[in-house]
Amino acid sequence: MFTPADRLQHIGKSATRVLYDSAPPGSINLGLGEPDFATPEVVRHEAIRVIREEPITYTTNAGILPLREKIADYHNEGLSSPFAPDAVCITTGAEEAIFDVMMTILGPGDEALLPDPGYIAYPAIAQIAGADVRYYATPAAGGFAFDRESFARAVTDKTRLVVINSPSNPTSRVISRDDLRFIADRIASSNAYVLADEIYRDLYIDERPATISEFYERTMIVSGLSKMMSMTGWRIGWAIGPEEVINHVTVMHQYVSTCVSAVTQKAAIAAFTDEGRSATGAMRDELRKRRDVMVRAIEKELKLPYVQGEGAYYIMLNVSQYGPSMDTAMALLDDRVITVPGSAFGLEGEGFLRLSFSIEAPLIEEGIRRIARGLTKRPAAY
Repeated sequence: MFTPADRLQHIGKSATRVLYDSAPPGSINLGLGEPDFATPEVVRHEAIRVIREEPITYTTNAGILPLREKIADYHNEGLSSPFAPDAVCITTGAEEAIFDVMMTILGPGDEALLPDPGYIAYPAIAQIAGADVRYYATPAAGGFAFDRESFARAVTDKTRLVVINSPSNPTSRVISRDDLRFIADRIASSNAYVLADEIYRDLYIDERPATISEFYERTMIVSGLSKMMSMTGWRIGWAIGPEEVINHVTVMHQYVSTCVSAVTQKAAIAAFTDEGRSATGAMRDELRKRRDVMVRAIEKELKLPYVQGEGAYYIMLNVSQYGPSMDTAMALLDDRVITVPGSAFGLEGEGFLRLSFSIEAPLIEEGIRRIARGLTKRPAAY
């Protein structure tokens, strides 16, 4: 029997993938982590033009300069010390950017401080890098809001990387400007870097979230176009931060994937045009409507507690009375509805299901009805 390297001994398929792979045909996917909108026409048309008219070759490892310029400008709003294009490395999706940054900064003996609940890739990649993992809680009892006391307690003299995800996957909660300043002040005297995962920053409900890069220079921002331009399959992300770090991130990226597809990079420039930015705004408007549809359906059909955030497109549904969240999610597959158990994201997520309202309204309503039918078959455990 094959035995993988030690770095993968405790890394397996995520709960999300287990559920997706187990779902029967015809299932409604309320666990989906991607918007179902078509990629905006302005990007698709540019991709077609590039394919027809331009050579498709390797690009530099960091990515083409015109796109890096657009990305730097995008992140420079409100910053006193703006980023230069050389502060950008374009990657094959935001998850590769997370991998490259963590592998660049973390090593054995370092501590990675992660949110609980938090995106499932954070602890896996930190462990692959050989780091020790610690958590700061955003407690379910507090509606998954940032908790200053938990964060302050979790920071140690070994903290090398602090991960912040605002808006959050899975909770959709946003960290306030004052709390970001608190984080910056708490680690100011340390040797820690911040990895700010801002992939959902442009998908907000009322107000665009602040960025910790306003307050903390040793910030590595990870983002991309998968969510805000519905370009998940195009695989376009980036890391932006201090050039002395980005230079090494780019080396890491070179040995992971060399460069991002030239077609994707050149087409992605159109995302930063007025037409592209307008398309993101239209997506925001539609997601607000879909959120309201899901909230009404939950209140009508389920009558269970839930937490809705200020961004992204997730709602955390409290199903703790029915037992472990993984068991509940697996049981709901019998009613052909896919959800994601909160336990997949950390201890604080247990007892909840992450529901996504990134699909069309009629499917949201039918999905909630299927959850209601499934839960009636599942006696309350507590």
